Amino acid sequence: MRSPRFALAIPAWAWLVLFFVVPVGYVIWFSFGYKPGIFGTHANDVLSFDRYVEALSPTFFQTFLNTLWVGLAGTALCLLIAFPVVYWMAVKVSPSKRGLLIALVMIPFWTNFLVRTIGWQVILAPEGWLSTGLNTIGVLDGPLEILYTRTAVLIGVVYNYLPLMILPLFVAFDRVGAPLREASKDLGAGPIATLARVTIPLARPGIIAGVLLVFIPLMGDYITATVLGGAKGNMVGQLVASQFQTAQNWALGSAMAVLLMLVIALSVAIGAVILWILSLPFRSAHRLVLGPES
Repeated sequence: MRSPRFALAIPAWAWLVLFFVVPVGYVIWFSFGYKPGIFGTHANDVLSFDRYVEALSPTFFQTFLNTLWVGLAGTALCLLIAFPVVYWMAVKVSPSKRGLLIALVMIPFWTNFLVRTIGWQVILAPEGWLSTGLNTIGVLDGPLEILYTRTAVLIGVVYNYLPLMILPLFVAFDRVGAPLREASKDLGAGPIATLARVTIPLARPGIIAGVLLVFIPLMGDYITATVLGGAKGNMVGQLVASQFQTAQNWALGSAMAVLLMLVIALSVAIGAVILWILSLPFRSAHRLVLGPES
């Protein structure tokens, strides 16, 4: 076929435009409108930034901060938990058993997201088996008061999104390969130096991918916050959903959604800048400078 090469990408671009660009464009357009009366959902005959001002009011601003805290803490915990697990799977476990371990990581995805979250609601309930067990062994003197708090939301998001951190990290660590680690040891580097100067730098793309795969959907999650958080664990995703479904104020819900996207993009940009600054000493340390020819 003599069609141009970019024709192969037309289906993907059409899908992105139809199911991403157009819906997001509608959300941005609605965010400049207002709610026309009790029974109306939105109107754009008068455009303004009033909905953004309303979304950033003290009533909702604290929820944005709470969402950012849960997003950063949840992503950090997923990385801290996944890192040693992935290192053990990719380096210490024999290749014949790695497929089984990956399957065990994927098992939670065989169950509906909502069902998994409700399972944690049962576990963390004051009358649940965890509370009863802790009282039996003497750790607690009363019921476990953790449900419907930010801590419960944090536990839920770490459990739900941890596989999304493990999978790209495993691929990155597995690609490093044993020969490179053995070469590092042959050159005199110990296990810690090999991990810090060989394994982690080569696995950095997988680490970045895992952080993005966890942080971006976690910031917009509202199921976990609704089931486990209640009023104390409120997140922006809940506010957006309530404005569209309950309050029928599509303009305010759209403004909240746009602000959430901006917060996510700004957080990712700041993280990229911090990562670039932290990597500068390592780049200069490994830079080879050739002297003048004699």
